[in-house]
Amino acid sequence: MKLIVGLGNPGKEYQDTRHNIGFQALDFLAENLILKPFKSEKKFQAEICEGTLGEQKIILAKPQTFMNNSGEAVAAIKKYYKIKLNDIIVIRDDVDIPVGKIKSKQGSSGAGHKGIASIIQHLKSNNFWQIKIGVANELIRTKIPTEKFVLQKFTKQDLDKAKKIPDKTMKLLNSIIKKA
Repeated sequence: MKLIVGLGNPGKEYQDTRHNIGFQALDFLAENLILKPFKSEKKFQAEICEGTLGEQKIILAKPQTFMNNSGEAVAAIKKYYKIKLNDIIVIRDDVDIPVGKIKSKQGSSGAGHKGIASIIQHLKSNNFWQIKIGVANELIRTKIPTEKFVLQKFTKQDLDKAKKIPDKTMKLLNSIIKKA
C-alpha cells in the first residue's frame, strides 16, 4: 500500500494558489484513476480516497491541518494503515524549480518548505519520497516574500507552461511505485 499525500491549505481562498499544487495533483489523479470522491476523515485530519494505481493499492490524502502542520495528518494515516516510510510519496510545490518542471527525490530535507518540515518532525525521518512541482516564475526574483508568492494564483503564462505537469506527475508516480 502506498500513501500519496498532496500538500496544500484548506479553504476556497487557497484553492488555485501555487502552494496548493499538491491538492491539485491529487484531484487530477483521483479523476483520471476514476476513484471515489475524497471524503473527510476527522481521525486523520485529512480528506482521503482509496483505489489502485496499476496493481498497487493507494491512499490519496489531502491534509486539512494547513500546510505547516501537515505532519500531524501524515503521521496519523501512516500509523493507522501501518505504512512504511518508503511507501509515502508527498507531492508539493517548490519555489526553486521553474513552473512546468518537476523533480523527485527520496530522503531529502524540506529546504525551507514548512509542510515538509512538519512531516519530517512527525515521522521522525525524511526517508519518504517527494515529488517537487515547480512554481517559480520571474516574480520570485522580486521583493515579494516567499510566503506571499506561494499564496498567489498562477498567471496565464504559468498555466500554459504547466499544462504537462499532471501527465509528468502520473509518470513519476508510476516510476516511484515500481522502485519502492
